[in-house]
Amino acid sequence: MEIVYEDNHIIIVNKKAGEIVQGDKTGDIPLSELVKAYIKEKYAKPGNVFCGVVHRIDRPVSGLVIFARTSKALERLNKMLRDGEIHKTYWAMVEGRPELAEATLENYLKSDGRINKTFISKPEDSEAKKSILKYKTIANGDRYSILEVNLLTGRKHQIRAQLSNIGHPIKGDLKYGARRSNPDGGISLQAHRIEFIHPVSKQPVSITLDPPAEMKPLLK
Repeated sequence: MEIVYEDNHIIIVNKKAGEIVQGDKTGDIPLSELVKAYIKEKYAKPGNVFCGVVHRIDRPVSGLVIFARTSKALERLNKMLRDGEIHKTYWAMVEGRPELAEATLENYLKSDGRINKTFISKPEDSEAKKSILKYKTIANGDRYSILEVNLLTGRKHQIRAQLSNIGHPIKGDLKYGARRSNPDGGISLQAHRIEFIHPVSKQPVSITLDPPAEMKPLLK
């Protein structure tokens, strides 16, 4: 577990592709439990340790995840998330080269929990939710491009579904049309940057990760 930021109220972890943030039906140990164990050991905490999950990213995605160390921080961060005050930037390595180097994508998305997949739907579908993201191309290669993506809404599998819909699935994302899988079973999508005002100290927090190794040759 790689911790990239820590104080008395918040821990931010760089999640590896394949790790889960919160427990699920697989029974695999989630990051939330690893964070609890880390806090318990580091600070010699007796009894149960509090660790609040502020948000999640998909299992095959890597990058920044925030955990709250106190209930006060969790409550405030949850409200900030609902109010759009936590700004997350993703980097995606996609197949091909988008026709538009920069664009806003707006679709109506509908998720099917039975197969854990999100589909483009129609505005009149009562179960579909309006979904908006902005992307800009930051690097191009022969077969792949790297896009910087900012979400204006937070829907399940939103980036994966919307980029696939314009003909540029994320590298390794077989579920959404990629040609082949990645060796580690993950997809080439990273929660790259996170910015917000600290819920307790009120100081700005801005964390940016190095890009994944596979992206670096295109960025030179």
